[in-house]
Amino acid sequence: MNNIGHSYLLWAAWLLGLGGCHRLYNGKIFTGLLWLFTGGLFGIGQLVDLFLIPNMVEEHNAKVETKLGISSQSGSLQESDGGLRFINQPIRFGNFLSKIFMTGTLFLSKSYRAIAMKASAPPTGQQLMMALLKAASVKGGQLSVTQGVMATGASFEEVQATFLEMLKTGYVSVDNHPDSGIVIYDFHEL
Repeated sequence: MNNIGHSYLLWAAWLLGLGGCHRLYNGKIFTGLLWLFTGGLFGIGQLVDLFLIPNMVEEHNAKVETKLGISSQSGSLQESDGGLRFINQPIRFGNFLSKIFMTGTLFLSKSYRAIAMKASAPPTGQQLMMALLKAASVKGGQLSVTQGVMATGASFEEVQATFLEMLKTGYVSVDNHPDSGIVIYDFHEL
């Protein structure tokens, strides 16, 4: 994660003729190179950036968190019976990151990439069916697509396709909720 103090140190490199280093550090490559070749946009852009650096760092860190699938409240991936789940616990970046270069480029260690790939891998059809079945048993044998998405973490399209597949087998029927009109899938055997 980028640091405001490091950004200000890199901003000071302008005094040595290297304007825009703070922008490169925070992932703003085009404007960083523009600042570098124009002396910090003739000094004006460099001075304005004194006030913009905290927002640049925050924006960059938010992008990195989004790419890694980490909430701003921090958390970690934990293995459970249905795969990996995101658990709201402090994450220790040192365990997962191998290097953070001054350019702001993030290189992940092999172990974290393996965890991230496993977490993002879509569940198989059978796994999704089982997860929907468990969710329906908790909900009295009836489930909407939205409830299925919330229970499994799968996309709306995946849940809808799985429900339609289950509908073809006869284990599930479809109806509308009498009050709201929401499409409800009814699991007969639950």
